[in-house]
Amino acid sequence: MRVLQVNLEERSYPIYIGRQLLSDAAIFQQSITGKQVLIVTNTTIAPLYLEKLRNLLSTIPEVAMLILPDGEQYKQLDMINKIYDELLRSKHHRTTTLIALGGGVIGDMVGFAAATYQRGVNYIQVPTTLLSQVDSSVGGKTGVNHPAGKNMIGAFYQPKAVMIDTDVLDTLPPREFSAGVAEIIKYGLISDAGFFAWLEENMSLLMQRDREALAHAIEISCRTKAGIVAMDEYEGGVRALLNFGHTFGHAIEAHEGYGQWLHGEAVASGMVIAATLSVHRGGLSDGELARICELLTRASLPIHPPATMQVADFLEKMQLDKKVMTGKIRYILLESIGAAVVVDNVGIAEIEQAIAGCR
Repeated sequence: MRVLQVNLEERSYPIYIGRQLLSDAAIFQQSITGKQVLIVTNTTIAPLYLEKLRNLLSTIPEVAMLILPDGEQYKQLDMINKIYDELLRSKHHRTTTLIALGGGVIGDMVGFAAATYQRGVNYIQVPTTLLSQVDSSVGGKTGVNHPAGKNMIGAFYQPKAVMIDTDVLDTLPPREFSAGVAEIIKYGLISDAGFFAWLEENMSLLMQRDREALAHAIEISCRTKAGIVAMDEYEGGVRALLNFGHTFGHAIEAHEGYGQWLHGEAVASGMVIAATLSVHRGGLSDGELARICELLTRASLPIHPPATMQVADFLEKMQLDKKVMTGKIRYILLESIGAAVVVDNVGIAEIEQAIAGCR
């Protein structure tokens, strides 16, 4: 088992990465301080892992369970109310611990419920998708979608621990696995050219879910994110770099309808648009753009935006993005592979040119 630390003073917490963590009662119990637990999962994950986790917590006096529908389209306030309803029905106190057993949707909703129930209770992330393991479970971003924009309602609220059991990836469908690889590739692009080169050399092993390759990719991704979050917990500076590809990607998700494009698929397409814009601005080289497109393709990810989306559609959705500051859209661009920057002076003509270049 590998153990990383997110260093945030009194809000610091461990990230455990290894096999068979869902059989390790000790690491769960050391993160649970009260006598009450609510496990929240979804209809896909419940038949696979809910009972196993429930049995693991047999020494906890009160363990409640809640199963929500599966899908990005359910990431909304109505589902948060269902979590509150169960907490209140079961008379959970401020010493309770919520456990998010699922992908990014469950993790974000449980985190938001934990941040707001009785003004804040403990929660543990148990991510079951590759995307949530390498991205959304780490860093304390919680929330739900609004029809006008993704993750527009939420809070920064850190978990007590993140338990990454790599064995759960055995049941992950190929499309979901590829979506997670998109976020792994992102880390190489924004801060680690050596890791990007490693991915080029090992993408075949990674897509075959080779144990060693997978563990290495997850550890590097989590280590990179943990380091950035430790420097900028509330996204006032360097943490914005983690949004590379997300400004365009979130616009795709909102336009197409949540769940039609998986988050990682939309981010992959968004990264290509952002990389193309970076080339036009004279930073990234044509050769580097070609390498990015080739690696995404090898990961079975889209490199073209939806044919249904026009430039006006992108601009409309991006104006509602959380990264808009004082009326200006902030874009994460690449100076080279492994070096990202934040800019806010991109013109509409440049956006049109970049999107047209990705058709």
